[in-house]
Amino acid sequence: MSISRGAKGANASALLARLEKLKATYGEGAGDKKLELLKPLAGRPLGSAGEVYRLHETLSFLHAYPDSKPVLDLVERMLGGFSKRSDLKRFNRALADTGIAGTDIYYAFFWVTARWLIRRFPDYLTIDWVVFDNKKKLVGLLPALLPYSEIYALEILCYAPEEWLQRLKGPGETDAAFVVRRFAAYKAGSLAQEKLYDDIDVPMRLAPGPRTPNRTVAKYAGAPVVFRQRPFSRARPNLKNEIKKPPVRVATLSPREGRRLIDMAVVGMITHARDLDAFAYGDQYGVSLVDCGEGLQFACIGQIPERRYLLEAVYGFLALQNGVPLGYLGATTLFNSAEINYNVFETYRGAEAASIFGRALAAARYLFDARTFSIDPYQLGHDNSEGLHSGAWWFYYKLGFRPEDRQVRVLVRSELGELSRHPRRRSTLSTLRKLSSQPMFFYLDRKHRDVLAKLPLGTLGLKISRLLADRFGGDREKGLRVLSREADRLLDVRSRQSWPAGERQAWERWCPLILSLPGISGWSPADKRALVQVVRAKGGRWEARFVSLFNQHRRLKNAILKLAE
Repeated sequence: MSISRGAKGANASALLARLEKLKATYGEGAGDKKLELLKPLAGRPLGSAGEVYRLHETLSFLHAYPDSKPVLDLVERMLGGFSKRSDLKRFNRALADTGIAGTDIYYAFFWVTARWLIRRFPDYLTIDWVVFDNKKKLVGLLPALLPYSEIYALEILCYAPEEWLQRLKGPGETDAAFVVRRFAAYKAGSLAQEKLYDDIDVPMRLAPGPRTPNRTVAKYAGAPVVFRQRPFSRARPNLKNEIKKPPVRVATLSPREGRRLIDMAVVGMITHARDLDAFAYGDQYGVSLVDCGEGLQFACIGQIPERRYLLEAVYGFLALQNGVPLGYLGATTLFNSAEINYNVFETYRGAEAASIFGRALAAARYLFDARTFSIDPYQLGHDNSEGLHSGAWWFYYKLGFRPEDRQVRVLVRSELGELSRHPRRRSTLSTLRKLSSQPMFFYLDRKHRDVLAKLPLGTLGLKISRLLADRFGGDREKGLRVLSREADRLLDVRSRQSWPAGERQAWERWCPLILSLPGISGWSPADKRALVQVVRAKGGRWEARFVSLFNQHRRLKNAILKLAE
């Protein structure tokens, strides 16, 4: 029986099952067979929430990896109308938190994401009072969040938290919008606002509406489309070779295009119940698009100057296949090394996860001259059930990452022996917990100690605190003013008035570190001038320039290592 006749007579469930089996098959007429199954599924309702979800995931997969233009056109039409499907409406409640267009998202959004949502979709965000554990804590903060003239009511009248918010908010305003706006108006620094809000942990419901965040139609417009005609390779890449291959091209984007990609990355986090600071605090002036060919691109996003760390630079990579977000990678980089946080969204796992990872590391090497890569224990499964159950530790081990902790290495040898004797055996969760307790490393060249993941930043921070405490006690503000002037004299900086705000802020943050560096008074004028450029780059448009200048400054790198030790 031909697929055409079979599709005509089969019910929707059978068609879906056949499409799922075929979705990752390419070449030899696979695209035509997919079309024959997709066409009837476009108009037939499915009988369960699980089937609706499976259809959505299959369409999303084909959106990223289409066989041909006819397949892509039909998939995009089906995804574009997915929220109007009768079966989606029927099973809407059961599909909450899937990120599918037309469904609710329940999540305790962090401060910066909550503000992002309120600015764009204030009418669709409300507080989920049923699961809100910190209601009383929020009400206790109201005197600090409201004008002084409203204090009488708060002190004398007794209402439930929900009732207070109903009375205090505007007539056309949601309770969530009111709370976020009051925190935004709170007279405190941005870090204090964020900490205060996040401690309350406000659970929210994001209702579906026109253009509200969803992953169904997420796509970067204008991305090149490469149709797939060959099967996916199951072979693991040679990571050393992959990392040494430069990208096809790297383009610095305009602020407008940068903003578009940052917003797409934020939507990707919202619809997968995640947060990544590099996206949440993305700098629209510091976005580049890394093209790796064959439809794979990375939007490389740096953070706004005020949210950057003192030393290490943090970048987020949004992985795009034919413009469709596949997952993300976080790279924390310095000392020619990068600590990596990698995640492929579940829809696209099993396709090219290892290959995409290799290309992402190649991009990190190209952008930051990273030659050593590390994986944090959390990403391996330490205190992370998702990483534990996914077998993340073995994924990285098979690609060439290795632990350096002696006890973990002993356990690895023992486990490899067991696996060789019993090929069908799988590592127990208990074993994986022990394996994932320490970081893993991958070296392009020789092993060395000046790797970011090995740097005791806490020790360095304590030495800076000791300097400030000994000289200025509790008056840290005076200390920063005094140390800024001392750093000016030490490094022969005549005036900072013409510097951009980000560079002036970076100087103030760095001045205690500058005055703590061992032997700095004996540096040559050239080394001192180079240090000034390093600090200014930390607050500049493109933090990758800071990474480059820092890595080239041998005296600075050695002084930081000595101070940390």
